[in-house]
Amino acid sequence: MIYETKNFTHLAGIEGFSDDLLKNHFRLYEGYVKNVGKLSESLEKFNRENKLDTPEYTELKRRFGWEWNGMRLHEYYFSNLAKEPKNFDGNSTLALQIKKDFGTFSDWEKDFRATAAMRGIGWAIMHLDPAAQKLLNVWVNEHDTGHLAGAVPVLVLDVFEHAYMLDYGTKKADYIEVAMKVIDWETAARRYDLAMKALENKPKDVDHFGCLC
Repeated sequence: MIYETKNFTHLAGIEGFSDDLLKNHFRLYEGYVKNVGKLSESLEKFNRENKLDTPEYTELKRRFGWEWNGMRLHEYYFSNLAKEPKNFDGNSTLALQIKKDFGTFSDWEKDFRATAAMRGIGWAIMHLDPAAQKLLNVWVNEHDTGHLAGAVPVLVLDVFEHAYMLDYGTKKADYIEVAMKVIDWETAARRYDLAMKALENKPKDVDHFGCLC
């Protein structure tokens, strides 16, 4: 499969994000896509040459998940931001799930903001666990540590320093405040609905996504 860079330049001019910050962030994302392509080619070459027991193959295999998640998480993140974001719809199916799992939207937001504000570099993600049909706010360190197996990202916030330092310095809280204002809740709701639809249409002998039990 060929991995291609997605174009997010339509975000230029979004409230609270300078064009310089966005351009730098887009270039970083493009680097992940490029590296995923290079790693894919190298791994295929090692496979063709039957060099699967080499240290080089092993290390490339380890690296692939880091680069791939770096690519995908940035795509989730940029896609759930908008210059004219759709506000949270309190009557949506996602809103009903948030109410069920967190009590109120305010309680969810307090927990999500606290997750994003944790010390360190990483990602704050609202995941849907299809098995329990439950939403969870999760901290993912780097790109590949902390993911919940089988869970579906519904909302992704980049809290690496490169996401905010050019505009906000070390004031991470200020960045979180701005970022929460430009979240496109229509996108998050659509991700949730698609995940739930896939769950409803699963084969009868599948416990949840991909689990034959």
